Amino acid sequence: MKPASLRADLLAGLTSSFALVPECIAFALVAQVNPLMGLYGAFIICTLTALFGGRPGMISGAAGSMAVVIVALVVQHGVQYLLATVLLGGLIMLAFGLLRLGKLIRMVPHPVMLGFVNGLAIIIALAQFEHFQHDGQWLQGKALYLMLGLVALTMGIVYLLPRLTRAVPPALVAILGIGALVYLLDLPTHTLGDMAQIAGGLPALMLPDIPWNLETLAIIAPYAILMALVGLLETLLTLNLTDEITATRGHPDRECVALGVANMTSGLFGGMGGCAMIGQTVINLSSGGRGRLSGVVAGVMILLFVLFLSPLIERIPLAALVGVMFVVAQQTFAWGSLRVAGKVPANDVLVIVAVTAITVATDLATAVLCGIVIAALNFAWQHARELYADSDMQADGSKLYRAHGTLFFASCTTFLAQFEPADDPQQVTLDCRHLSFVDYSAIAALKTLRERYERAGKHLRVVHLSERCKQLLKRAGE
Repeated sequence: MKPASLRADLLAGLTSSFALVPECIAFALVAQVNPLMGLYGAFIICTLTALFGGRPGMISGAAGSMAVVIVALVVQHGVQYLLATVLLGGLIMLAFGLLRLGKLIRMVPHPVMLGFVNGLAIIIALAQFEHFQHDGQWLQGKALYLMLGLVALTMGIVYLLPRLTRAVPPALVAILGIGALVYLLDLPTHTLGDMAQIAGGLPALMLPDIPWNLETLAIIAPYAILMALVGLLETLLTLNLTDEITATRGHPDRECVALGVANMTSGLFGGMGGCAMIGQTVINLSSGGRGRLSGVVAGVMILLFVLFLSPLIERIPLAALVGVMFVVAQQTFAWGSLRVAGKVPANDVLVIVAVTAITVATDLATAVLCGIVIAALNFAWQHARELYADSDMQADGSKLYRAHGTLFFASCTTFLAQFEPADDPQQVTLDCRHLSFVDYSAIAALKTLRERYERAGKHLRVVHLSERCKQLLKRAGE
């Protein structure tokens, strides 16, 4: 590794680690578990996926999207059942990768990807407003003005420093600079230590203390499946985004395997489950992190914070981290999707808006699923409209139809409407050289057409079927 790349990865990893800590603590609190569980999970998942995953430069950790999934489980059954769920969820992720199903992410249309990115950017921004509250009350007076001033100063450093130098990540300079300013001037603002105490020891290896029986499996399986689905979706979509930013190509199946192993390890060592984190990944990439070392440094630094550096880390002002995350939200949002609103089909705009809104209102898995369904229905509708047939009378008095397009469930009605059995001559030929049969609905439509001509006392001859169409008809017994 070149010295410049080594230095860039080290600084980027350090910057990402500062951004990971408050996120992991906040997500642990959302899941109603000890904040150390979030930090242990971040250390294990970030380090293992960086070492063995399929996408260098991507940062993973205890993610909020997965924390929301398991709140009900923790409340009803306790932390030990959560650890078992993380184990099972990791096993599902591992199986997903070993079965080489990562390529299914290619089925996610680009408008869905844009909606995912925009939705998470909005979520990242909205989550920062929680730090403008204390004991459930919004900050007021001098406390509010100081918080706003420090946030604005942080954002100013992040935006303006690259115009002066790119020798160090601007986010790192902003966090350390604002931290030093608050400490030296003894400014009364909230710090990371106000969220939670992060001092602790090494995570210990232990199996979850639960009954290992079918009843337990019935409790944790639904949560594990949903956790795995959300984690895989967010990871693979973040992998796609990282590919676009770096103009390189990752390996989704390898990333799924590494994520599964990392989650299983986290569950065995008392950590939360996790996946790729788009905000921290953007911070890492914008800070120059491109190699595996950046992720390893981010993960190891989390552990060092817990073991040795908690007194220093707890002094970091929340305003500095809020400012950095506001910049991340702005950089993550696909502003180009607003400019193309009048230049792309209205259906694609609908998908972008729907996925963005559903991501913010519900969760990522629901949003992506809805987006794919909307895009698939639009695709089917457009292809159904493209089917047509032209016809002409032959010298022998018969009629020839030439069908063009794709015959499938959505185009069957259009296909049947092209023919006029009552008015056609006794002999009719259907030329299928430009017609593709896709599913059983296509076979049923052809059968229906034959029956209509038979009822009219006429003969339909089908010619120039492709080999694939012949195989479909043969399997259907036609």
